[in-house]
Amino acid sequence: MSTTTPKLSRRAVLGAGTALGALPILASCGGSDPSEQAAGSVVVDDAAILPAYTQTQPVPPDIPGTDGSTPGYTTYPSDRPQTVDAPPGSGGTFTCMVPTWSGVKSGTNAFTDALDTALGAKLEYQMTTGDDYRDKQSAVFASPKDVADWVSVFGWNPPARFDQAVEAVFEDLTPFLAGDKIAKWPNLANLPTDAWRFGEFKGKLYGIPVPGEIVTDAIFYRSDIFSGMGMEAPRTPEDFLAACAELTDPGAGRWACNDMRSAAPNLLFGAPPDWRMVDGALQYRWETQEYRDALEFQRELFSKEYVHPDVAADSGDAKQRFQGGQVAIHYDGVGAWGEMISTMRAAHPEATIAAMTGLSAGGKPIRYKGSAANFFSFLKKSDDPARIEELLGIANFLAAPFGTKEWELASFGVEGTHFTRDANGVPVPTEALTEQHPGVLATLVAGPVAKYDFSQPDFVTQYCEWMAGEAQYLQDGPFGTYRITRPVEYASLDQPMYDLEVDVARGRKSMDDFDAAVKTWKSSGGDRMREFYMSVYEQLPR
Repeated sequence: MSTTTPKLSRRAVLGAGTALGALPILASCGGSDPSEQAAGSVVVDDAAILPAYTQTQPVPPDIPGTDGSTPGYTTYPSDRPQTVDAPPGSGGTFTCMVPTWSGVKSGTNAFTDALDTALGAKLEYQMTTGDDYRDKQSAVFASPKDVADWVSVFGWNPPARFDQAVEAVFEDLTPFLAGDKIAKWPNLANLPTDAWRFGEFKGKLYGIPVPGEIVTDAIFYRSDIFSGMGMEAPRTPEDFLAACAELTDPGAGRWACNDMRSAAPNLLFGAPPDWRMVDGALQYRWETQEYRDALEFQRELFSKEYVHPDVAADSGDAKQRFQGGQVAIHYDGVGAWGEMISTMRAAHPEATIAAMTGLSAGGKPIRYKGSAANFFSFLKKSDDPARIEELLGIANFLAAPFGTKEWELASFGVEGTHFTRDANGVPVPTEALTEQHPGVLATLVAGPVAKYDFSQPDFVTQYCEWMAGEAQYLQDGPFGTYRITRPVEYASLDQPMYDLEVDVARGRKSMDDFDAAVKTWKSSGGDRMREFYMSVYEQLPR
């Protein structure tokens, strides 16, 4: 059993470089003139907006976090504390707009009945498949009367002009949660400050966060193949290429790697996901030498045929190639790690997977922090403050941390119906849990990130130790943990560069084509976008 919160890598999902969300210190911006876009900006005192952070760990982790890394649990707690004394609801019914990736349909069942009883309120789920969710929201937000009471929003890809919808549709939570006011809901107060900052819009707090991992992706390798060949995991591009040469054996049906398109710039060469500051000026991802070097590196991988041929043909399944041993190196989000191990061991019990660490092309490794929140959720405006407080009480229940009674109910349901316990007290899901759990609660709110997988405790240790090692290399971009609304006119500016990256890496286009495209990117909006972001940067608190 792994964590239920979806772990989506910002760089893996978006392709590095897409700015997210909304800047809390900036008014809504439009038009093409950067000076006009920044007009009306106000500097915000975070202390007057953000909830006061009060850390609680009712169940101490077996593996404590280091430098903000993920804590881990290798044993299931025999004593599960209760953090909410009484049902927070007062009998109301609330609609929840949520994305879904499961086959479970909305409606009532034994699980939802048990949860509703514990909440003292009824939650009705309006589910839309994840791939269609953003478009669905854009349509719904155009008609505020149709908006649900509680709405989940992708942290990595909110709908277009969402900052405008926020003010028009959703409740300003600042009067309820700012500063010590959040003490009424201690589980919400236990969520990290950076995650709350993700929900700031124009000087007010609107969003309730689902915290995310600080390190989001990795280059994985088949450690059994490496050890069987007497090889160590590479730590530099040169080592990587040497390993690829040794691993690639088409006659044996094995190539070195899958596509390293995001892996090379992000993890080997340390290119920024979007902006960085150089000598007082903003420089974008495509403009950095690191990104250019990473592109040259990818060209070498393809030209020397170290990449599996199905990659260039855009066919097959990358994970299956990795798990089956057709490739020995694979890039993915960290949330896929445990699942890959489980799937692989079913067919290849002797196979092992590890994540490369300390990768760098120039000395000390550089890792850029992942998004502070995977999702964030919003409450529809109401003239009744008691209704908002009731929903916040429900959110406080669902934000209970790992190992608590509330967490167990929201994760596993009712003992005897949705799960039994093994000899160590670990919940063993029944078919009823699979059939009835809506699988959407953690898109609305969740407790602090924690790693647990009681079927693979060794993996939890491996994961947490790797995460702690990578955390020492983390750094913020020039905008820190603030989110910035990319003006809509620049929304599609990067896509031609991502498309070109594929062609250049595979040798279908040249580096001269790439250099020309960077010039086009700058003249077609990149330089104007830089001015906009620079005007934002100059307003940030120092």
